[in-house]
Amino acid sequence: MTTRPRKPAPGTPAPGKLPLPEVAEMKRRGDRIVMVTAYDAPSGRIADDAGVDLILVGDSAAMVVLGHDSTVPATVDEMIILTRAVNRGARRPLVVADLPFGSYQVSDAQALETSIRFLKEAAADAVKLEGAGPMLSRVRALTSAGIPVMGHIGLTPQTATMLGGFKAQGRNAAKAVQLYEDALALEAAGCFSIVLEAVPAPVAARITEALSIPTIGIGAGAGCDGQVLVWHDMLGLYDGKSPRFVKQYAELAPTIRDAVARYAAEVRDGAFPEAKHTYAMADEELALFEDALAEVHARR
Repeated sequence: MTTRPRKPAPGTPAPGKLPLPEVAEMKRRGDRIVMVTAYDAPSGRIADDAGVDLILVGDSAAMVVLGHDSTVPATVDEMIILTRAVNRGARRPLVVADLPFGSYQVSDAQALETSIRFLKEAAADAVKLEGAGPMLSRVRALTSAGIPVMGHIGLTPQTATMLGGFKAQGRNAAKAVQLYEDALALEAAGCFSIVLEAVPAPVAARITEALSIPTIGIGAGAGCDGQVLVWHDMLGLYDGKSPRFVKQYAELAPTIRDAVARYAAEVRDGAFPEAKHTYAMADEELALFEDALAEVHARR
């Protein structure tokens, strides 16, 4: 009997796991980096089978999985459960866990405690946090402790209210320069890569040229070193409004809805299950069962 090898304990690289330094090498070689979000074991396994390089267990799960109107309600415990599930399915991709709102903003110590939980309890390979400025000390604290950090600037969903909503950032010269400087500061603080979200393509391209670490774009143009899309957006599973930068590669919601509707109809009209969906019983065992039932009824 053969069994699938168990995933090594946190901190132990899995056989075939993409080494973290290879991410920087991919930028150096000009290889495009592919990242998607995933939130459970099946999606992690599919992303792995499809050859994805990095998987982000995003706090977007609050919206596309848990039904909230923003990413803010996601909790550490929820994100750890989802990250652990993705890790059961994914083997080769690096799994990056999003630090949810309120789990790292208070202090460097809080950020460190939260990140340690993700590495120990969910086997995350790295964590992601949003913003620069005050967050630079968080990045330094985490990387000094040996925890890989992915940065995230531009549209930062956790603080979208302060940004005026889910809008593109860096669309005037002053704000574009600020993004440029923030990216350089995040690199200097120790980030191994940076997500650029909803940033004008020319600005993202200049940031990408200036950095030695990879940029992962989402609504930031083709000049980034890699791209990321949300699983439910790209597969047509999300009922909410998708951003303009989303390309939908499938429309699975109607297919799934039709399948469930057919199942419901067949259950109601007796077409399912058929004999081929059930388990048989030897005639002699069935006779013994009926005899036993007769004795049970006789004792009542």
